[in-house]
Amino acid sequence: MIGFDHIAPTISPVRDIVCDHSGAASSRGLSMNKTKKRSGRPLAFGFVVAAIATVSGGAQAWAVNAYIANGVDGTVSVIDTSSNTVTATIPVGSGPQGVAVSPDGKTVYVANVNSNSISVIDASSNTVTATIPVGTYPGGVAVTPDGSKVYVANAYAGTVSVINTSSESVAATISVGAGQFPYGVAATPDGTKVYVNDAGGNAVSVIDTSTNTVTTRIPIANNSSELAVSPDGTAVYVSGGPSNDVTVIATASNTVTAVIPVGDNVYGVAVSPNGNSVYAVNDYDNTVSVIDTANNTVTATIPIGSCAVGVAVTPDGSEAYVPNACSNNVSVIDTASNIVIATIPVGNGPDTFGLFIQPVALVTFAGTPGKANCHGKSVSALAQQYGGLPAAATALGYQSVQALQNAIQTYCQ
Repeated sequence: MIGFDHIAPTISPVRDIVCDHSGAASSRGLSMNKTKKRSGRPLAFGFVVAAIATVSGGAQAWAVNAYIANGVDGTVSVIDTSSNTVTATIPVGSGPQGVAVSPDGKTVYVANVNSNSISVIDASSNTVTATIPVGTYPGGVAVTPDGSKVYVANAYAGTVSVINTSSESVAATISVGAGQFPYGVAATPDGTKVYVNDAGGNAVSVIDTSTNTVTTRIPIANNSSELAVSPDGTAVYVSGGPSNDVTVIATASNTVTAVIPVGDNVYGVAVSPNGNSVYAVNDYDNTVSVIDTANNTVTATIPIGSCAVGVAVTPDGSEAYVPNACSNNVSVIDTASNIVIATIPVGNGPDTFGLFIQPVALVTFAGTPGKANCHGKSVSALAQQYGGLPAAATALGYQSVQALQNAIQTYCQ
C-alpha cells in the first residue's frame, strides 16, 4: 500500500489514494464529501504539457514536453511527446502536485504540498534552480501570460500566494476566506483575472491581477476541485468532483451558464487549443469525457488507466495526456479518434491537479502574419531548410505534417 504520514482535516478538498502493491486502486474520493479514502497523507499531484521553443532558421523549434509530478517519489518525469519517452527525472520537494510552465517555456513551477514550497525548474537543464516558500498545502499553480507572476492556491491556509518571477519571492498573499480551501487556479489569456475554485465553499473566487484582490465570488451548486479557462477567455470550466458534472462560467458576467453531467467523481479538466472540446477526467470510472463546447454535451467517453484525475492537451491539439496515479503511467489519447494510442511508464504515484497548456502563439515562421503570402513563404522556407515538410515536422517536434501546417496557418492569421 502507498501510505503517508499527513492527516487531512475533517473538511478538506484533498484527494486521498490507496493502491496495493500491484498498483490497483482501492478507493478514491474527496474527503469533504466521500467516505471512501486513500489513507494517510493526501496524494494529489500534477503535470502540464510544455512547449519549449528554440530558434532554428526561419522557425522556432518545438520540443514539446509533458512534466509529470510523481507524488510518492518526490520527482518530476519529463516526457518528450514526439517520442513518448521519459527523457529526464528531476528531484523536487515532498509531495509534488500542481505544475505550471512559463509562457516562454523556459521555467517550470512545481507545488510541493508537504514542503509548502514551489520548486523552480530550469527547463533547459532540467534542474531545480530555486525553492520558494509559500502557504500551507500549495495545490494549483498558474503563470500569468506575460510570465511576470505565479499564482499558487494554498488549500489549508485559505490563501493564494503571488510570486514575482523576477525576484522569485512572494510579493503578495491574497485571502479567499477561512475554510474555503482554494485548490485549482487558472489565469485568463489577457492576464487581467485569475480564477480560483473554493473547494470548501461551493464557489469560485475571481482575483483582479492589477490589485491582487478578490473582486467576485461566484456561487456554484457543488464542491469543485479543478478548473480551466477557454483559449479565448470567455469561459471557465469547473469540475464538480462527487457531483459528477462540469460547471460552465461566462467570464463576461461571472455567472454560471451551464452544468454538464459527466462521469463518476470528475476532477481534471482541460480545453483544447481551438476551444472546441473540453476533456474531463472521471476518477471512479477511469474514463475521460469529451465535451463539445458548442452545445455543452458529452460526445465521447474514453477508457484510461487507474486513478486518473487530470488531463492536458498538446499545443497542436492532436493528443491529450492523462497521468494514472495507481497505474504509475500516463495514457496518451489521440484526439481525432478518441482512443488511447500509448501508455508511458513514469514514477511512483503520478496524480494531477492543475493544468497549464503552453500557447501555440510562441511559434514563429518565416512569413509575416496577416500577409497573403505568409503561409507559402513559411512553407517554402521550411522545405528549403529541412529538405521537405516531413523532415521539418520531425525536426520541429510536430506529430505530423498536418500539425505543422495547422501551426503555420494559426501563426499567419
